[in-house]
Amino acid sequence: MLTLDKIYHAQFVLRDAIRETDIIHSPSLSEQTGCNVYLKTENLQVTGSFKVRGAYYKISQLTEAEKAKGVIACSAGNHAQGVALASQKFGIDAKICMPDGAPISKVEATKHYGAEVILVPGVYDDAHNEAERLRGEYGYTFIHPFDDEYVIAGQGTIGLEILNELPNVDAVFVPIGGGGLISGVAYAIKSLKPSIKVYGVQAAGAPCMANALAKNKLEALPSVNTIADGIAVKEPGPLTFDFCSRYVDGVVTVTDEQISAAILALIEKQKMIAEGAGAVSLAAVMYNKVPDLQGKNVCCLISGGNIDVTILSRVINRGLLMSGRTCDLTIELVDRPGQLVEVSQIIAACGGNVTGVLHERSNEGTDINGCYLKMDIETRNFEHINEIKTRLREAGFKLISRN
Repeated sequence: MLTLDKIYHAQFVLRDAIRETDIIHSPSLSEQTGCNVYLKTENLQVTGSFKVRGAYYKISQLTEAEKAKGVIACSAGNHAQGVALASQKFGIDAKICMPDGAPISKVEATKHYGAEVILVPGVYDDAHNEAERLRGEYGYTFIHPFDDEYVIAGQGTIGLEILNELPNVDAVFVPIGGGGLISGVAYAIKSLKPSIKVYGVQAAGAPCMANALAKNKLEALPSVNTIADGIAVKEPGPLTFDFCSRYVDGVVTVTDEQISAAILALIEKQKMIAEGAGAVSLAAVMYNKVPDLQGKNVCCLISGGNIDVTILSRVINRGLLMSGRTCDLTIELVDRPGQLVEVSQIIAACGGNVTGVLHERSNEGTDINGCYLKMDIETRNFEHINEIKTRLREAGFKLISRN
């Protein structure tokens, strides 16, 4: 059974293995959201994620016989690194099953810590099934990424740190994949200060816990699709489902576009890198997924920072669109001299910056003298975009916009 004593013991065991991460107040995000936003920076944790807490504590409690068998785990990347690091420190052989679509950076980091990586076609749940098969065949000791009381106890140490660092917190937002993180955090917080609200956040493309709680039963999703690979889980565990049912005040979802905007906000306003799974907590606050937070002290748990740099630019571009920082316009013109100059002058007078231009002749069925001007524009916000569109329309231009 999970107890507060077990979480305190995990904190004692982890004292020399992990970093007690800071909670940072963000004045700019507070002004934007209307609540006092604090960031629990587990993206700056050893291995770049909270996962090392649960993995290390679990492995520390194995018997010598279990250690001798070697360990096996399944992971989208962050649990893999935690298991690999802990296994290296305890001198244990480790094998990690990972989805073949896992970011290369996470795969290579796991190998760097000395673990053998087995890439499995599909998503996290497929990697889990393969790890279970190998455990049955070779007798390895399985280190579950979330549905294990020792793993949950390790993650629960974050709840103790939040209460110690921010005792006047009103609400805590926690990412959910399989539910191990929020189970530990919610149990610790609710056991010590039940008045504090604890909310879970999932990607809209992988809402396994949200669906399970809504239907009051475990149910596997047919598929998952999200940029937040760290929480792309088809089905929560029975243990985490039970904890969420009892200790979590609500679970909300955010879209990939909202996640991207949160990643961008952390980069621009906090100079901080978060992966998709780590940024969902902030996305929920930025997009008002929970009402009545105005003026309250809100802690967003930024659970990881292991984003693959090869997709970072795409995430940033999506975040720019979502926050009104870029705009794609298509303008229908009459093909005569001076049109491009006039359009450019209007945009420049409004303070917009044209970053791309494509001029196309009209297709069959349109005016023979017609053409289309497609433009990519850097803007300040959605109000700025509307100002540019209004000025262009006032000048007699016909707009066909995609956003």
